Amino acid sequence: MATDGVEQQVLTGQVWSDFCDQLKRSGEQILRSEAPGDAQTRAEGFRYLTRLLRIALEMHLEFADPDFPGFFSPSHETAKIGADNPDNLYQYARLNGANQYRVSGRRGSVSYLSFGTQKGGYESDGKMIQTGFIDASQLQLAADGSFEITLSREPVKAGNWLRLEPESNALIVRQTFLDRASEQPAQLRIERLDSQQKPEPLSAERLQQSLGRVASFVENTARLFANWAQGYQAHTNQLPPADQALCQSVGGDPNIFYYHGYWSLAEDEALLIDVDQVPDCDFWNLQINNYWMESLDYRHHRICLNKHSAQPDARGGVRMVLSHRDPGLPNWLETAGHADGTFCLRWVGAARPFHPVTRVVKLDHLKELQ
Repeated sequence: MATDGVEQQVLTGQVWSDFCDQLKRSGEQILRSEAPGDAQTRAEGFRYLTRLLRIALEMHLEFADPDFPGFFSPSHETAKIGADNPDNLYQYARLNGANQYRVSGRRGSVSYLSFGTQKGGYESDGKMIQTGFIDASQLQLAADGSFEITLSREPVKAGNWLRLEPESNALIVRQTFLDRASEQPAQLRIERLDSQQKPEPLSAERLQQSLGRVASFVENTARLFANWAQGYQAHTNQLPPADQALCQSVGGDPNIFYYHGYWSLAEDEALLIDVDQVPDCDFWNLQINNYWMESLDYRHHRICLNKHSAQPDARGGVRMVLSHRDPGLPNWLETAGHADGTFCLRWVGAARPFHPVTRVVKLDHLKELQ
């Protein structure tokens, strides 16, 4: 379409109308027949769409220019995607595989730190394929913990290097905390190396492209994870290994082994999640999500346990208990007022995963099982 035509659509408001029409269509994902039809789930579903919209506006409008990249957080306390890890600080920057970039900063003391370049996107093909990866164990650090990483298609002769492909369009950073109160996150910045330009003012054409990507991101992301939740319903109150290739295809960390499941509990029931032997690993956690695969509100409820916060048993295993009411036992996870939802376990850097076993019991019988 000619630029003059796009300018006319902006002047008449047609670009905005088209954007709003696609956003409205996204609501169909919340009304899917297999999704719980109670008012709470619907309310959280429509709120979820507003959260996806906030993320998408940052990703595809405010921070969309790969020539002048900057970090923003694509999942946090009030904006969540695809079983977002409550123990993570996520950072994201848009890239162009034809450019060269530098990430610089200080390591900090956070338990786990990884950098991955990706191609694709939920707004287009529904996938985020890794094109390069490095974690903190591979970084060359200065004595004060500072470092630089060069992002380019060709390897650098010395120093840290993160691979780009011609189609690379994003960088995802995961900072994983064992204990947020005592650990210091890495301080990071990103810059393009091979240009001294200044950004151009927003054009009609760029606005149209950005709003189209924003609306597609909201609709396609909502559809993707609604499909996942639908599939988990076939194995209620179980936590089987996820399809690891599928997890990687949507942006998963290659050091992580994932489990995903669906839970549903009556008021007088509890779900036991037992791991006979916790594997030697960099990190692990279990988290409780709502139906839309958003982590429950971890600011006010204990919906996540990890390597630091969980209390192991004498044999090196761990039992976690999910229920509506506090059973007075270690490792209780709250449903936070939800009757059902999804949940996720991840081992990070485990040589061999140990699979959890689940079962539903009556709350009154829990003490007898100790």
